[in-house]
Amino acid sequence: METRYYFIFAIVVIVLQCLLAIFNRTLRWLWVDKHCPQSKKWLTLALFTAPNAVLICHVAQFFTAFRFIALMLTLLLFSAFVSVTIGFLRVVLKKSKNFAEIERLLRLVYPVGLAGLIGLSLYNAYVPRIVHYNIQFDKPMKPLRIGVASDLHLGVLFGAQELDKLAQIMTEQKVDLILLPGDIMDDNVDAYLAENMRPHLAKLQAPLGVYATLGNHDFFGHQDEIRDEIRKAGITLLQDQTRVINNEFVLIGRNDDLNTSRPTTEMLLKQADLNLPIIVLDHRPSEVDIHSALPFDLQVSGHTHKGQIFPANLITGLLYRIDYGLEKIGTPYFMVTSGFGFWGIPMRLGSQSEVVILDVKGKN
Repeated sequence: METRYYFIFAIVVIVLQCLLAIFNRTLRWLWVDKHCPQSKKWLTLALFTAPNAVLICHVAQFFTAFRFIALMLTLLLFSAFVSVTIGFLRVVLKKSKNFAEIERLLRLVYPVGLAGLIGLSLYNAYVPRIVHYNIQFDKPMKPLRIGVASDLHLGVLFGAQELDKLAQIMTEQKVDLILLPGDIMDDNVDAYLAENMRPHLAKLQAPLGVYATLGNHDFFGHQDEIRDEIRKAGITLLQDQTRVINNEFVLIGRNDDLNTSRPTTEMLLKQADLNLPIIVLDHRPSEVDIHSALPFDLQVSGHTHKGQIFPANLITGLLYRIDYGLEKIGTPYFMVTSGFGFWGIPMRLGSQSEVVILDVKGKN
């Protein structure tokens, strides 16, 4: 196992213990005087033993429990948010004459606050917002409306219904072109085939076509099946390839950098007419500093999910020069979307599922 995985495991273990400690303290506060000291000790023992046992068994590959662990950590995190907020209020209001009544009220606030965060995170995961950006290239170009949806992660928890919703959005927005910059599937095509999602993916249509690239989750050993299914849905897959559209602009699609043999963007640009506007699809925004000096006009990316669940967005902000939004850096514009789907569990906090609409114009 690579060193970085040991590092990640250590962080997960430490975070889990901290969240469990906060949750344990919260339970003791909620159930004060309702249980004997002995039962509280057994509760604490069980509370720390069971989650850690599941984590160790997962890492030891006795069984797979990734989604369960992710859900457990997320719920504990949400609980911690509510607990810390209530703890702050208790400190502020502790000297109030009617503190006993306030304490009883705060005990009612805890489950309501936790349920509210869970509900909000589910809403953010399944109800997409539409984000509009206006871009002007320094090259002549007809007005172009592009619809971008990254990180669909089609699988057990995200499928046909969401694809129908995406197709409806693209139709209502009257896009000329649809771009899907990676992570179309969630690791494999098992759920995609079982749920017969192909007709729903095929509903994505635009006058100038639908183009996609592969992301890291499309390269976990099932890339051939994923590639075939994307193409069977009528989508043009660009794998380190260039495509001229109507002699008006150029699309360059890159494989994810899990494919270590992929050519550089500079090499792919040698196949393109640099006088035309050039749009690059690159799943990860990991080469922004390199790309900022290259002669193309726009890069569309995903991958970061804007952290998906706060405070992970603080980490993605440190890892990437741009982890979300639109920014002109050097020569090109860079647009990174939070994604249309989600990874792991259907929860988002501090981010929301989205479809990006880019209105692009050329210079007069």
